[in-house]
Amino acid sequence: MSDTLQSVFDLPDVSFTENDTLEDMVTRMITNYEARYEELTGIPLILYPSHPMRIMIYAVALDLFQLEQYVERAGKQDLLKYSYGDFLDHLAANRGVTREQAAPATTTIRFTLSAAQDYAIGIPAGTRVTNGDSIYFQTTAYAEVAAGDTYVDVKAECTDVGIEGNDLVAGQLSMLVDPIPYVESVANTDTSSGGTDLEEDESLAERVFLAPSSYSVAGSQDAYIYWAKTYNTAIGSVVVQSPNPCEVKIYILMDDGTIPGSGVVSGLQDFLSATTIRPLTDQVEVLTPTAETFNVALTYYINRSDSAQAAAIQSAVSDAVDDYILWQTTDIGKDINPSELIRRVIDAGAKRVVVTAPTFTTVTATKVAQLGTKTVTYGGLEDD
Repeated sequence: MSDTLQSVFDLPDVSFTENDTLEDMVTRMITNYEARYEELTGIPLILYPSHPMRIMIYAVALDLFQLEQYVERAGKQDLLKYSYGDFLDHLAANRGVTREQAAPATTTIRFTLSAAQDYAIGIPAGTRVTNGDSIYFQTTAYAEVAAGDTYVDVKAECTDVGIEGNDLVAGQLSMLVDPIPYVESVANTDTSSGGTDLEEDESLAERVFLAPSSYSVAGSQDAYIYWAKTYNTAIGSVVVQSPNPCEVKIYILMDDGTIPGSGVVSGLQDFLSATTIRPLTDQVEVLTPTAETFNVALTYYINRSDSAQAAAIQSAVSDAVDDYILWQTTDIGKDINPSELIRRVIDAGAKRVVVTAPTFTTVTATKVAQLGTKTVTYGGLEDD
């Protein structure tokens, strides 16, 4: 979760029903009934657990408490901290923000002829290629290999929306599904990128929070962040700098910590260059952060008194290390901090941990920590 959205979730919790519970409601209804009965009849009454009226009150309280929970939810859906799903969509619409739909990955396919021809060879729109593993791309427009040429590069997109079509490196899409005369081979010339799943609630909530910054053209830091995340919801960390007047450099990182491919970078460059988004005087350049490589090497020990849970603790430690790596690598400019690694391993149940890597390293605002090697060793049980 970004620091921007974290500030929303750090707000105090609120309750539209004063945190009422079913037990409190039942107690209140029984007390009120006993008091009113004595007031009207002059006869004291105690509703013991087996009393028919007490049983009926409990049954009624179940429905009343359910209604109260609907009231609680309805109130909270107007607050960004609690809103989710369709409720969040409507809350976002109040600020002119809509959930980004799933989008296909894109790449460039090179169609190469067996030999140059003295007339143009057409490449129909929708021509499909595949990597042979159930992932298909199709050309998005008609293209031609000109007379005398041997190849043409054509834009293509995955036939399925989502992230599945991402990260196919150059040359992987090498099988032509729809044969074309004289075409001897096909291959993608760059790594496929840009495929996104349906925008998740966390991403949409962050854009709703940033939306007021977009009411004028970009210029403020938050405005550029908003538009970058709007272009591709899989973009996670965004750093905006202006080293010189009218010069804007935007560094982006995907939300899983990977450095974006050229397709995402160039696409965002074109998107932000539109004069409807940027001030005319801003010279915008989209860049990727430089990797600051670190290794993880540690040995941990478990208390002998915890031997019965040793297997569970080992699994928890493994998860804790993976969570640390994700935490460390998903924000541009985050210092490499072994103390966080130690804290997470101890919290997972280890008695102590000896970390030989990483060491604390300052990461500048245009770099991002990237994992090199990972070595996690279980040192065994130790006396408490």
